[in-house]
Amino acid sequence: MTAVTTRRGTPAAGTTPGTAQGPPPRARDGRRIAWVPTVALLIGAAYCLLPVAWIVVASTKSGRELFSTFTFLPGTGFAGNIADLSAYRDGVYWRWMLNSLFYAGLGALLSTAVSALSGYALAIYRFRGRETLFNVLLAGVLMPPVILAVPQYLLMAKADMADSYLSVLLPLILSPYGVYLARIYAAAAVPPDVVEAGRMDGGGEWRIFRSVALPMMLPGLVTVFLFQFVAVWNNFLLPYIMLGDDQKFPVTLGLYTLLQQGSNTPALYTLVITGALLAVVPLIALFLVIQRFWSLDLLSGAVKS
Repeated sequence: MTAVTTRRGTPAAGTTPGTAQGPPPRARDGRRIAWVPTVALLIGAAYCLLPVAWIVVASTKSGRELFSTFTFLPGTGFAGNIADLSAYRDGVYWRWMLNSLFYAGLGALLSTAVSALSGYALAIYRFRGRETLFNVLLAGVLMPPVILAVPQYLLMAKADMADSYLSVLLPLILSPYGVYLARIYAAAAVPPDVVEAGRMDGGGEWRIFRSVALPMMLPGLVTVFLFQFVAVWNNFLLPYIMLGDDQKFPVTLGLYTLLQQGSNTPALYTLVITGALLAVVPLIALFLVIQRFWSLDLLSGAVKS
């Protein structure tokens, strides 16, 4: 009986006699600390989604309901708001939407092509001044767009291209941030040995880029396209400076003019809110399509490897 009692009273190995058994202090502290980033992410999500929720609810209200009902209480005027928005000035809102699709789609496509060529050249080729040129591009990433808007307008006015589609499209083709992303991704995704093998097989530089490097860079270029599309779609300052004809306005500038007129005509506020909601739909659709492309591309890459 004494031996059994002594064996039961012996503390476990690695513990101090008289202390309670349980998880290590670090594990308990880690579980507590894990709540901090979770709460921070929830606060950030609420901060980002709350305006979207307000836009969705407010777009369902008529002009009378907008100022007389609870903020997050849905209304009954969504269909009427869309009809009024479509009828405003013979459907000029949809002209603004088409202009935004033109600026963002073509601008992002051209910018992605320039970024792909430039990033590939900076990552693969060795030439004098390469790092200096790359550092200048990094400085361009840090340059606020407001600093460049006025010089760009003066250049376009000098070339007699102000108040034209090209005055908005041309400055968007070169994106320092897009070149930076393409260069980083090309350096990581395109092995120099593969390029050398293509040269030994008799392939030209353009064919190697188009047939070998470009498929490897495609996931990164999709990211560049998405960033550029969103940036051009949300761009306001450059069209505001360049354009004077409202038939060439993008949707951001068109909604701004409607908001300015709403100070004298409060009924236009419902049109601005409904137009802002509809302007988000193409961005959501593009993200969903590209997200599916990312998944398929990563899966196919895993199968190939």
